[in-house]
Amino acid sequence: MEETATYSKSDANEEYSVVDLSQISLRPISLSDLDDVMLWTSDAKVAKYCTWEPYTNKDKGIDFIQNIASKSLWFRAICLRGRAIGCAEFQVCSERCRDKSAQLGYSLSSMYWGKGIATMVVKHVVESAFKEFPYLERLEARVDVENVASQRVLEKAGFEREGVLRKYLFVKGKSIDIVMFSILSSEVKL
Repeated sequence: MEETATYSKSDANEEYSVVDLSQISLRPISLSDLDDVMLWTSDAKVAKYCTWEPYTNKDKGIDFIQNIASKSLWFRAICLRGRAIGCAEFQVCSERCRDKSAQLGYSLSSMYWGKGIATMVVKHVVESAFKEFPYLERLEARVDVENVASQRVLEKAGFEREGVLRKYLFVKGKSIDIVMFSILSSEVKL
């Protein structure tokens, strides 16, 4: 894939670089990724729409890599030239009678937002979900109504907006509305 995108790196020189999307890969996460993981899990902009608060110490990062990631049906680090800049996962829906559905989640370092990385990764995750787990019929994503950028990622990746679930989740001390998105295995060409 020969796609490119630009991003700005927040440093004293306001340096601009090009992100070659062919340099993006997905792989299992490991403890050797801890320093990279801490860069984006400690970022308040990344954590804003997540269920977790920004990480303040490496113990939380270790717990994330060793325990939280391992509970997913499928979990991968999003890597740029081998360095973890985010993660993507899907989990089996735990509700009764939902064993043919999985829930998608993803996080990406704010330094790489708006560059096409998340959309490319979500498309790949969809393909992997339905190839590696052929019993799945539905992949869904729940997005905070205020997270317009993530909603756009899902739309560009082929997900259908199903509607708003009012006061659906209780996150960080408040009830929030979420937008439900889904894509069906019958809608994806493998």
